[in-house]
Amino acid sequence: MISKVLIANRGEIALRVLRACKELGIATVAVHSTADADAMHVRLADESVCIGPPPSRESYLNIHQIVAACEITGADAVHPGYGFLSENAKFAEILDAHGITFIGPTAEHIRIMGDKITAKQTAQELGIPVVPGSDGEVRPENALEVARKIGFPVLIKATAGGGGRGMKVARSEADLDEAVSTARSEALAAFGNDAVYMEKYLGKPRHIEIQVVGDGMGNAVHLGERDCSLQRRHQKVWEEANSPALNVEQRMKIGQVCADAMKKLKYRGAGTIEFLYENGEFYFIEMNTRLQVEHPITEAITGIDLVHEQIRVASGAGLSVTQEDIVFSGHAIECRINAEDPRTFVPSPGTITHFHAPGGLGVRVDSGAYQGYKIPPYYDSLIGKLIVHGRTRVECMMRLRRVLDEFVIDGIKTTLPLFQDLIGNQDIANGDYDIHWLENYLASKTDA
Repeated sequence: MISKVLIANRGEIALRVLRACKELGIATVAVHSTADADAMHVRLADESVCIGPPPSRESYLNIHQIVAACEITGADAVHPGYGFLSENAKFAEILDAHGITFIGPTAEHIRIMGDKITAKQTAQELGIPVVPGSDGEVRPENALEVARKIGFPVLIKATAGGGGRGMKVARSEADLDEAVSTARSEALAAFGNDAVYMEKYLGKPRHIEIQVVGDGMGNAVHLGERDCSLQRRHQKVWEEANSPALNVEQRMKIGQVCADAMKKLKYRGAGTIEFLYENGEFYFIEMNTRLQVEHPITEAITGIDLVHEQIRVASGAGLSVTQEDIVFSGHAIECRINAEDPRTFVPSPGTITHFHAPGGLGVRVDSGAYQGYKIPPYYDSLIGKLIVHGRTRVECMMRLRRVLDEFVIDGIKTTLPLFQDLIGNQDIANGDYDIHWLENYLASKTDA
């Protein structure tokens, strides 16, 4: 069994993993940059190690320093959280070579799903429905031929991409050359790899993702879906479980397809299979081989601790549940609270002068922030997640309205006012939105 976990991350996810380890009686090691010396997870961990200066490449992305911290502290496992090294196959291989357990999938599965073309081909082989598109990489000389076969509009995407970088839409033949060229340039700058592929562009889809967990030995379960359609610049802002767009039959059918695929793959650990959903059809877009930011809403409706499951599987104990054990109860919504101006979305680092988290039945706040904490300017602007659960979506929305008014973060600008605005919108109340809705809504308010 795992006895000491080094948490190779920071912020709210580091604190989330730390809490799970403590509940399981596992000792914890926090690593941190010099900018995060006063972070909450550093304060609460059994041990802490400074691994470098503020820039991520010199600290949280420094594999040598993290391995050294494991050796210094005697940590026999590493939980990568999300972001940073969580989907780095080389990191998983290096840990394995040092006899340290990586709490996540195998390096092989990380590598397969990390390349968008290989992931799509694998998904097809596993029986997962995919978006019509190119069979592999698209280059300028064959782009037009491929686009004509698919039919305009088309979407050009970086094979090593994520977060909307290296992604461009070509609505007609006249747009294609520039879209391919720009996507390749962005992909090279962001990922060091200019390879792109092409898919059919869907007009008004929803973003639906299925949470799966496997034991690496051919057993796997799904924990339902999350609707992540409310996005800005391809970054999720508000997530729901279950989706307002699906019924029970659709939910269980696509969930079982994904669970069966993970059984065939002998997938180990937690993962999320992401789809675009339009006109009753699901289209695979990618798989994230890690814990998702929005995992708490799945925990809220299932009562299953996903980090506990990750640790169990990594230690060889297997899954704690079968598919028949999983019961879905109620509705949950997560709002991502960022240190940003709610109008311009410009980051707002600084010192939090007052911090009061809301409470009450069905309310959870995952945050490493506290009064007096200084938010550094070097990292992602996410400072907390507000998760609300109710017996129905209506009850959940009413509870969310109440807790948004209770949440106080002073000294910096945050996106709390955005959610206070959205909670009063009729489309949101009706669950009637797609992946373009939020950007169109924000644009309309700017124009007004």
